Amino acid sequence: MFASPDEAVVQRMVRILSHRGPDGNGIWSDSNLALGHTRLSIVDLIGSSQPIIGANNTVLIANGEIYNHSGLRKRLNYPWKTSGDSEVILALHDKFIKNGGTEKHTDWVSELNGMFSFALWDANRKELILARDALGIKPLVRCEVGGSLLFASEMKAFHAHESYHPQLDKLSLALRLAWEYNLDSSTLIEGVHQVRPGTVEVWRLDDRSRPYLHSKGSFERQSINAQPEWSPANNAQALLESFTVSVQERLMADVPVGIVLSGGLDSSLVAAVASEAAAREGKPVPACWTVAESEDNPDWIAAESVASSLNLVHHQKIMSEDSFVKDIPKLSWHGEDLDVSVLFFQPLFEQMRKQVKVGLCGQGADEIHAGYPRYKSLEEHRKLVLSRLLSLDDSLSSDIIDRSLPKDSCYYSASLHPNDHTSSLQRMLNFELERGQLSNFQLRLVDRHSMAHSLEVRVPFLGKFHRAESYGLPDEWRLPKRGLEKAALRSAARLTALPKSITDRPKLPAGTATSPNQLNSFLTEFGHFTNDLSRKYPGFSKVLQNQPDMAIGLGLFDALHIIEPYHRRANFSIESLIEEVIS
Repeated sequence: MFASPDEAVVQRMVRILSHRGPDGNGIWSDSNLALGHTRLSIVDLIGSSQPIIGANNTVLIANGEIYNHSGLRKRLNYPWKTSGDSEVILALHDKFIKNGGTEKHTDWVSELNGMFSFALWDANRKELILARDALGIKPLVRCEVGGSLLFASEMKAFHAHESYHPQLDKLSLALRLAWEYNLDSSTLIEGVHQVRPGTVEVWRLDDRSRPYLHSKGSFERQSINAQPEWSPANNAQALLESFTVSVQERLMADVPVGIVLSGGLDSSLVAAVASEAAAREGKPVPACWTVAESEDNPDWIAAESVASSLNLVHHQKIMSEDSFVKDIPKLSWHGEDLDVSVLFFQPLFEQMRKQVKVGLCGQGADEIHAGYPRYKSLEEHRKLVLSRLLSLDDSLSSDIIDRSLPKDSCYYSASLHPNDHTSSLQRMLNFELERGQLSNFQLRLVDRHSMAHSLEVRVPFLGKFHRAESYGLPDEWRLPKRGLEKAALRSAARLTALPKSITDRPKLPAGTATSPNQLNSFLTEFGHFTNDLSRKYPGFSKVLQNQPDMAIGLGLFDALHIIEPYHRRANFSIESLIEEVIS
């Protein structure tokens, strides 16, 4: 809490986010700032409590992991207090100060290889530094309330401030329903924005002690840049090696690590290189976890085949028949979005957390290697997004259709019109890497639902070395005109011990593949609310009628994030929550 800090507010924020860090918490404050932290201890289990006080009148709170911290420690001259990874952030900043503070903050932050968000207070320069990793793997949201800047890993924390009165952001919701994910730095709440991935923000106080954004800069932007040549014979081994190194980095932990195994190509490849990566690091080979709604589910069968062929320890769980309905409100609260189709994450992460604190997953491969079905028919996808926009009330869609979005701290350009971003595979991939599909949908799902169970999930497909090797792949080795998607990645996978039934298995949508019957039953049982919910949000009626899962998701979001937050409630039935919204 920056400007007019109130420790009581920050303590309440910490309590609301206690699921993210049950191993300890701490508060630090001065006259300008109050910082709170909840810790999930993974590296230096005893010695790295936060906030961490720096050597030059600085203090830090950080979330995530810095995979190159050992190398940074060896070359930085700093009076270390911990053996953990987060302290290298303070050490790099200290070097920046000793060099006169003349370089850009983005220069020293760019030396970090990892997934992170952090807040660093430099009391001497009176500046608050907020930064987020290059892909947006770790979240960081902020808003201004009552003359103070609040920032946190999840926006539900802002309910701790008595002057926080959230309202739906209708423009953001319009884009969310059209594109299927939040765009740029927007959230579904007015005035609550994200720190952009790959960005450093510097906040200061004006002469009336009010917070303002003094400067911001990018240290990395994502860009697919297809090269003209690639062949399995010459390049598949290098692609596989880049991925093995990424998995190897993500075994960094003083606690057990596991693998999220769905049976698809991506998570199976994590499992396939895990033994080699573990041998290099001198770590135990991670076990695998799978959930599905039945033993004849294709994902369940494929995951069994993977674990068996690789001789990996495999934990499996059948989802209970009532788990979908029972856990939907909790899913909405933790997810901070409209999606209700990815329930399998909750029982999966709950099971993993019983034995491990860290998981490795296959998220990110589809964005880099063109795995989604929509990439095969970009023209149809363009028409779909445009038709949704045109079904909205003109007052909601006109700025989008006219390409006149307000270019501010929320939107990165004036245009989010589908015609401008779907003309080629490379353009579409770059759009989704930078504008929200990855950071605001896929990575948000993984972060919120794993941390709901105090489990940290890491994404090796987004590792620095694998990105560098993958971004130059020619289009035909991502999405050939004939044959399966992710052609280059499949070529690399064929160099492992994975069976052909996995390396040549087509892409299936994760949520509906794992629990299709439960999802369909849920929509059948609660679909009758769609008409009432559509009338509740009149400008969105047509698009909600065509997306009943989004209509129900919106009703639950409204009830749990706007009307009365989940942590203050006693009744969590879907019926009562939706009836509260439509009454």
